[in-house]
Amino acid sequence: MERLRREELSSQIREALEPLEKRLGNLEKGDMSQADTHSSEDSKYPKVKFLMEKDRKRILVTGGAGFVGSHLVDRLMMDGHEVVVMDNFFTGRKRNVEHWIGHENFELLNHDVVEPLYIEVDQIYHLASPASPPHYMYNPIKTIKTNTIGTLNMLGLAKRVNGRFLLASTSEVYGDPEVHPQNEEYWGHVNPIGPRACYDEGKRVAETMSYAYAKQEHVQVRVARIFNTFGPRMHMSDGRVVSNFILQSLQDQPITVFGAGKQTRSFQYVSDLVNGLVMLMNSNISTPVNLGNPEEHSILEFATIIKNLVGCKSDVVHVKEQEDDPQRRRPDITKAMGMGWQPKVPMIEGLNRTIEYFRQELFQSSHNQKMILRPDDKLV
Repeated sequence: MERLRREELSSQIREALEPLEKRLGNLEKGDMSQADTHSSEDSKYPKVKFLMEKDRKRILVTGGAGFVGSHLVDRLMMDGHEVVVMDNFFTGRKRNVEHWIGHENFELLNHDVVEPLYIEVDQIYHLASPASPPHYMYNPIKTIKTNTIGTLNMLGLAKRVNGRFLLASTSEVYGDPEVHPQNEEYWGHVNPIGPRACYDEGKRVAETMSYAYAKQEHVQVRVARIFNTFGPRMHMSDGRVVSNFILQSLQDQPITVFGAGKQTRSFQYVSDLVNGLVMLMNSNISTPVNLGNPEEHSILEFATIIKNLVGCKSDVVHVKEQEDDPQRRRPDITKAMGMGWQPKVPMIEGLNRTIEYFRQELFQSSHNQKMILRPDDKLV
C-alpha cells in the first residue's frame, strides 16, 4: 500500500515537472512560441519578447519621450531590449512612456542632452531635438545647442563605450531643393540665416560631426534623413500641417493653408519610420539614408483629404506664405529599399488612426481626463 502511494506521488511530481522542463527547453532553444513572455496578458505592462542575454542590448534613446522617440521605445522594449530614455521634456511628454515605468528593462532619465551623460550602452538612438517649426523657432539657440553640443556629447559617449550611434537627421538638410526627388547625394539648398536655419543647419552640422567621429575615432555611425512623419502622440498644437488640419477639421474651424497650397510634401506613418530606424541601426549602411514615403501630395490636396476623412464642412482659408517654406519635398528611397525597407501603412489608414487619436485627445481634454497611451499592435 505504501509503495502504491509513493508511485502515485512520483507520477504526480513527474506530471507537474513536465511542462516546466518543456518551457525551460524552449527557452534554451530561443523558441518563444511555447515559452512565457516577460509579461502575461493581464500584466500591467505591454507584452515583451524574451531575449537571451547574448542577444539583449542596452539601448539609449535621447528624446525618447517625444512623438517618434516614444514609438521607437515601444518597439525596442517589446523586442526584449533594455531601454534607457533620456529626455528634458522640452517637447517630450512623460505620459508617452509612462506605461513602461517600473518595468525592469526600462529606465527614464530627466536629463538634457547638452549635459554629458556617463552610462554603459550598446546602441544610441539620438532623436533629441525640437522638430516642429513653432517649437524650434521659439528657442533657436536651444535648438542649435541640442543639435551641436548634444550630438557631440552622444558621439563622445558612443566613442567611450564603443557603441553604435544613429543620428535622427531630417529632410530639412535639403532645404528648398533644386533637385527632385531628393537623393542622399544632393547637398541641399539651405538659407543659413533664415527662420528655419537653427534646425536645418543644426542637423547639417550634426551630420558633419557624426562623420568626423566615424573617420577620426572609428565610431560606428548611422544617419537617417527623416521626411514628414505623422501618427498618434503628435502634439495637437505642434504647428505641423497634419496636426493643424486634423485639429481644425475636428473642431469645425477654418482650415488654414499657407500660400496657394501648391507646396508638396511626402507623409509617412510613424510605425514605418520606426521600422526603418531599427533596420538602419542594425544594417551595414554607414552613409545617410532617406526614410520617407515617396508618395507626393500638395498641401491643399492633403488638407482636402483630411477634411473629407473627418467629414468637416469648414472652408479652406489661404493665409500668407511662410518664409523659407520649401516648395517641393519628396524622397528618393532607393537606398532604403536596398536594405529591405519601404513604407507599408497606406496614408489613408494612417490618417484615420491619427484622426481617431486626436478625437480621443480632444474628448479627454474636454472632460479633464487622462488618456492612457499604451502601445497598440496596429501602431508599433
